[in-house]
Amino acid sequence: MTDKTMTPDEVVSRLRSGMTIGIGGWGSRRKPMALVRAVLRSDLTDLTVVSYGGPDVGLLAAAGRIRRLVAAFATLDSIALEPHFRTARQEGAFELTEVDEAMFMWGLHAAANRLPFLPVRAGIGSDVMRVNPQLRTVTSPYEDGETFVAMPALRLDAALVHMNRADRLGNGQYLGPDPYFDDLFCEAADAAYVSCERIVDTAELTKEAAPQSLLLKRTSVTGVVETPNGAHFTSCVPDYGRDEAFQKLYATTPWPEFAERFLSGADESAYRTAVQAWHEEQSK
Repeated sequence: MTDKTMTPDEVVSRLRSGMTIGIGGWGSRRKPMALVRAVLRSDLTDLTVVSYGGPDVGLLAAAGRIRRLVAAFATLDSIALEPHFRTARQEGAFELTEVDEAMFMWGLHAAANRLPFLPVRAGIGSDVMRVNPQLRTVTSPYEDGETFVAMPALRLDAALVHMNRADRLGNGQYLGPDPYFDDLFCEAADAAYVSCERIVDTAELTKEAAPQSLLLKRTSVTGVVETPNGAHFTSCVPDYGRDEAFQKLYATTPWPEFAERFLSGADESAYRTAVQAWHEEQSK
């Protein structure tokens, strides 16, 4: 058994410009934001980002780190369209491969199973095929002869996900209402890095919730990072909800101003201090 604990900066030191990086969570829910902020503190660029997009996509797009985005959407949930994603996309700052949510999921399944593609019905008869002319169809070899979309595998060089709990070996647990396909992100990647609210002993993982909440297996995890409040400003229920006030600030503040105040510090603690100071200002 190996202790896989790391710091956010140690995770980022293992990444390289030009990589394909999958980011777990969904919209503005349980995103590995502390790891995304660590990427922003680095010189990584030219990334292909694969995500059920939220502020992870917005931050990286605004900072000019994305070369290509593969996504089913980019939303802040309570704010329908991620505004920094929208701005970057309107400016043509990166390539976009937009697919149906189910196609995205099956692309992860294909990668997790080391298959080149999987046949899916999703996308047939829709504009997904028109805007993605590189997609191909396949015909069933059986009597039905049905036509399917051949959804290519979404192979990842690295995955970044956030859990409520994890142990030092890489087993990860979610305590909220949805796994958000984080296990598929890890299994589809050559290396997977898990941030969590709290690292606990392995035996503790089954005391707080049912065994089926143990989403991530240590065999698919490369590194574990303890980052309390590491999904902020997205939600990480039941530990905390979305910081709606701060998310609204993020969505309405010009990027240079937001980045200077909240993202220019040397580490994650500087971010937390800046956020706390802002909340204290609002309470006066």
